[in-house]
Amino acid sequence: MDSGPGHQSGAEDWQRPLLCHCGLVDYQIFVEGGEHFQLEVRLLDEEGKVVAQGTGGRGQLQVPNAHLWWPYLMHEHPAYLYSLEVRLTAQTAAGSVSDFYTLPVGIRTVAVTEHQFLINGKPFYFHGVNKHEDADIRGKGFDWPLLVKDFNLLRWLGANAFRTSHYPYAEEVMQLCDRYGIVVIDESPGVGIVLVESYSNVSLQHHLEVMEELVRRDKNHPAVVMWSVANEPTSFLKPAGYYFKTLIAHTKALDPSRPVTFVTNSNYEADLGAPYVDVICVNSYYSWYHDYGHMEVIQLQLATQFENWYRTYQKPIIQSEYGADTIAGFHQDPPLMFSEEYQKGLLEQYHLVLDQKRKEYVVGELIWNFADFMTNQSPQRVMGNKKGIFTRQRQPKGAAFLLRERYWKLANETTYPWSAVKSQCLENNPFTL
Repeated sequence: MDSGPGHQSGAEDWQRPLLCHCGLVDYQIFVEGGEHFQLEVRLLDEEGKVVAQGTGGRGQLQVPNAHLWWPYLMHEHPAYLYSLEVRLTAQTAAGSVSDFYTLPVGIRTVAVTEHQFLINGKPFYFHGVNKHEDADIRGKGFDWPLLVKDFNLLRWLGANAFRTSHYPYAEEVMQLCDRYGIVVIDESPGVGIVLVESYSNVSLQHHLEVMEELVRRDKNHPAVVMWSVANEPTSFLKPAGYYFKTLIAHTKALDPSRPVTFVTNSNYEADLGAPYVDVICVNSYYSWYHDYGHMEVIQLQLATQFENWYRTYQKPIIQSEYGADTIAGFHQDPPLMFSEEYQKGLLEQYHLVLDQKRKEYVVGELIWNFADFMTNQSPQRVMGNKKGIFTRQRQPKGAAFLLRERYWKLANETTYPWSAVKSQCLENNPFTL
């Protein structure tokens, strides 16, 4: 998306009337099976009006007064999609034959500064979840009714983003994110990179190919605003520096338009991959995997975590995972681990620090997890991972209501003055496509 002649988009520039800008849509079309054909390209708005057109297999469409793709709760008309229509006409022995292909297209920009994440030149704050493609009946995998339920719960929650932890999700999920305005951190299946052997040349070559496949599949989704190449690798090991330098550079070469990250749980001083990311994504579980039951230490530990990372790298930070296992219906006062009160209390301690640091350089928070999910059996798991704010059957725990209140408060603080933000969980059904 071109800002127009003489215009420099930046963090202080969000008041400008972005809808007056000229949008640019670059296209490249690959055709197999013949050489004698003609290609016509048209871009249609939501009313079906042709706003730009071209010919040939490669080009650029200019869209005057483009409607921008905005995230859910950031604009009164979020998730505006054009339709890119490609018409192929070939001459055959039977005469002229035509075929059509249509692709939804969103026009938007993404940028990162030392302390902000910008969408269309405006500061964006991720308030959302980590997910899994999992439920109790079907198990792992894609399920349309479950997807409809989950997206309605995301809207009810006031969530504007999620990470595809820890693998690419079904294409139908990405398509609904485009239509919903739900922002996506798109993660590769780079999980379990823990041994020195995991950083071999063979592994690296395979990981490069995986990122090529992921970018090729998802690059046209406006909802995807950042690539994540891995989750919780042992990025303190010596081979990790070269590995992630090469992997991130390769991903940026594949797609220069989006920032790249990986999700770390390493110490800020020891992490050899962090110098190469655009956004620091940190997982931490204070008062859960250590200091059991001592929620009073969370604020000091979390604030120190943020300050150390930012002082070292001067990059925006996302709290990409935090949470506590909770058995729905377990109550204890004073709060004890696995009770609903403990989960809520832990989240509240995190939020006190997040509210301080989001005024400076923290640009997002993603709860672990949206819903309980099944795992391998072990003494640490009570019939799966129970860190969900919803049960595996998608029923809310007390923490879901706490997060809903917080996320709608954040939405109303960070929206822009076109109109008042209101819940859309029961109106403007996004599934009427």
